[in-house]
This record gives sequence, structure tokens and C-alpha cells, in this order.
Amino acid sequence: METRHLLVVCSALLSVVQSGKHDIYSGALEEAEIERNSWRASGQNRMLFNDYPRYDEINEYMDMIASRYPDLVNVVTAGKSFDQRDIKYLKISTTNFEDSSKPIYVLTAMIHAREWVTTPTLLYSVFRLVENLRSQDRDLRDDIDWIIMPLLNPDGYEYSHETDRLWRKTRSYRPHINDTCWGVDGNRNYDSVNFAAIGASQDPCSDIYPGPEPFSEVETAYVRDVLLEHVDRIQIFMDVHSFGNYITYGYGDGTLPPNSAQLHLVSAVMGAAMDVNKLPEANFYRLGNSGLLMYFTAGCAQDYAQSIGVPFSLTLELPSYGHRFEVPPKYISHINEETWEGIAASARVARTFYRAKATPPINPPVNPPVNPPVNPSNNN
Repeated sequence: METRHLLVVCSALLSVVQSGKHDIYSGALEEAEIERNSWRASGQNRMLFNDYPRYDEINEYMDMIASRYPDLVNVVTAGKSFDQRDIKYLKISTTNFEDSSKPIYVLTAMIHAREWVTTPTLLYSVFRLVENLRSQDRDLRDDIDWIIMPLLNPDGYEYSHETDRLWRKTRSYRPHINDTCWGVDGNRNYDSVNFAAIGASQDPCSDIYPGPEPFSEVETAYVRDVLLEHVDRIQIFMDVHSFGNYITYGYGDGTLPPNSAQLHLVSAVMGAAMDVNKLPEANFYRLGNSGLLMYFTAGCAQDYAQSIGVPFSLTLELPSYGHRFEVPPKYISHINEETWEGIAASARVARTFYRAKATPPINPPVNPPVNPPVNPSNNN
């Protein structure tokens, strides 16, 4: 068979296979929607953070929390999305972010629109820190300041609800670059040494298109601004994704930061806390360098935060229980609780490092010796 004919046949076969996969996955999406609607109709103690709330509900919750706890919570509008939606986040502090002896923990989620389970996890963290603070967690609120950004990509998130459940990117539109495709992969859009060169595609229609330049997307620029504003006190940053049961750290090209041993320790403490609380059918968490453990990337949030001086910058990939991005609501409550235990554990170990850094040496010598050694010529 001639090469030309062989290519035609192979292309046709590939089209059939892909079509079949699409049909199968479309069926799975329909089943997930039916299960989600059935769960809601059953009225099983629905709360904002054990379901998939929409954009307006999320903003209403943040506004309500800030209004109800004005001495503890401040809601901040970072700015507008491409489609002119407010991008809000919460600052939680008992000292109004004025105590420099307290480290800051920054949590972000939903830069990838189809990863619905990530936002409830951060909303639950707000709930545990503010509305349902337990005695064993009081130190987390008293000793640490928190910045929680639960919905970075509202345009993509709403689009994934209304039009395309598997939409991943932002919804920016640049007709001068491509007039048929929308959006940028927000987790390839941060500044990095290898921007757009690793784990990305120059095709604007690709799910991993990094954008025309770093921070071309307002969504990532807002995160950058928050990090730079507080970088002197941010001890730990975690970007929450799904799925896969991973905790990773930089750099995405496989190289390790100088403090990789400490990064691995924080990751291990966090993973162990979540493994203890996981469901029996769930996988154990795997942890390590993102490039070596998963795949090589550039331009991700984890690498950017590490590069500007955040000591512990992590990516968390939540469990899916075999459901990929369509985690049934019945699992959300457990994922929330399990993840909170990991967040709490990582916060405490990161706080320990922050305090060690801030503590001066014990009894430093007032007058260090200035006399030369007895045998100055002996330099062995």
C-alpha cells in the first residue's frame, strides 16, 4: 500500500477511535449530571461546600462571611475577569495582617475551569477557620494569616457549567492571534525561565496554550500581585487542582530548588495527614518534584511562587475516585475534610520554619574572639 493511502487509512481509523472515545466520555458526562441532580434532589444536607456552587453563590458566601465577621475576614476584589466578572478573595486574620511575626498561607483554586471539586475544598477551609473553628485548630487562626482565592477563573467556570463541561482555559479572546479559539491555560501563563517552551503548545486552540506572554491573563496577574504584595511573609503557597492524589513542588523542568528537602518534608507531612483520613478505596498520595513525578511544564503557579522567594510552594491534585473531573457530590464532603487535615498539617510545619527563621541565635557572643590562632602558619 502506498504511504499516502496508508496515511489516509490511519487517519480514518484514528477518527473512528476518537469519535468512539468522545461518545463514551459524553455518556459519562451525562451520567455524572444525572447523579449530581439526583443528589441535589435528595436534599442530603446541601451546603455550599459539599456541592458545586455557581459563581454568584460563591461571591455571596464570601460577602456574607466578611459582613458577619468584620474583625476577622476581609473580602477583596482583585479586579475584573475578561468577561467583567468580579474576582474576589478572602483575607483571614486576627490582627488585620499587621503582625509581621505571623506567616501567611496562600491558597488558590479553579484556574482550570473543569476542576470543579477544588473550589468547595477552599470554601470548606474558610468554614473551618471562621464559622466552625474547633479548639484543636485555634492556633491556625491565631498564629497564621490566610489568603484564600477559591475561584480564579470565573469566566471559564461558568462556561463549563453552561456550555462545555470539560473547558479548561480562561475565556480571553484575541482575534488578532486567532479568531476561532478562546482562552489560555492559566497554569502555563506565569512567568518562568522556560515559559512556553516545556509542556505547552503554541496552538491557541490547544488546552495547554500558554498565552502570548507571561501574565497575559488578568486571572494570573491578580495572583502575581497578591504574591508580590506579601512575599516577605508568605511562608507557604498552594495551588489546588484535580485530579490524581499528588502533592508536587518545583521546578516543572525537573530541577530542584535549594530547599527541596524541606519542601519534601512539608509535602510528606501533608500527604500523611490526608492518607490517614482517606477513604479505603482512594489511592495514597504521591509526592515529589512535579516534572519528575508527573510531566515537565513551565509557566505554572507553583514555580512562579517559588522563584520569587516563597519558601514552600506546592501544587495539590485532589482525588477523583475514578471519576476524573466529574467527582460525584457524595464524595465532596470527605474530600473537604481530608484535605483540611492536610492543609492544617502543612500550615503547622511551615509555621515552625518561619519561627525558626525569625528567632535569633541563643546567647550570641557579645565580644567574639579576635586573637589570632596559636599557629597561624598551620592551615591544615
